[in-house]
Amino acid sequence: MGDRAVIIIDTENGLPCIIGLYSFFFCRNLLFLFYVKGREAALRSAGEDKRMEKSGCVESYRMIAGQGRGEIVEKKSRFIATLAPVESENAAIAFIESVRRKYYDARHNCFAFIVGEKTALERSSDDGEPGGSAGRPMLEALRGAQLTNVAAVVTRYFGGTLLGTGGLARAYTQAVQEALSVCTIVTMRYGLRYRVAVDYTLTGKLQHLFAARGIMTEKTIYTDQVTFYILVPFGAEETVKKDMIELASAKVQIEKLGYAYYEDRA
Repeated sequence: MGDRAVIIIDTENGLPCIIGLYSFFFCRNLLFLFYVKGREAALRSAGEDKRMEKSGCVESYRMIAGQGRGEIVEKKSRFIATLAPVESENAAIAFIESVRRKYYDARHNCFAFIVGEKTALERSSDDGEPGGSAGRPMLEALRGAQLTNVAAVVTRYFGGTLLGTGGLARAYTQAVQEALSVCTIVTMRYGLRYRVAVDYTLTGKLQHLFAARGIMTEKTIYTDQVTFYILVPFGAEETVKKDMIELASAKVQIEKLGYAYYEDRA
């Protein structure tokens, strides 16, 4: 068991590194430790995935931040698309009805919506247009933008010329895309909300940590101490808590307030 040069692969990063001259027995131990390190990382990641699956949530999803409106004209027919963020089927239906009331004199108010973060509920309607020429193309336009929790209504004022099924499908698609072009699209991330209280002397250190970790601060309250309300990405909570405790030398109060989706502004 003489000394020899050994190259060990870091199983987390996949990077080779020359360790140097060591005994064969010692190198075997190092190899075992590197294997365990990589395996523990894989198991930890798998555990987080199972927790996410059990909770019925996804890590992130995309949605529009507010309402958007777009309009196109095709052979004198007006196609007015109105989009809105919605959180439930009932909210989507209420939005659709509000648009129908606004454009009560239009010949068609076709719609499509997608609701749900994990198992999406999808609905569409041609509202009197030839089957598959309106609602389905609208739905495909929303899917193509990788959105959920969104509803779209396209109002058509007939211009006197028939467009055919293909022409209608293109027009309804383009109307939705036109409305999407003026919408702000945000990523919603699943995470944990914490209340963190510290002395004033530790405020700067924690703010620097939050910025470095990409942690969002909802609000900060200044009384006899400083209280942060923060949002931590799912799966990073233990590391962040450990960092806060070490940084504040355990002089920190940390309270978990629950789970929530939040807008990722990083």
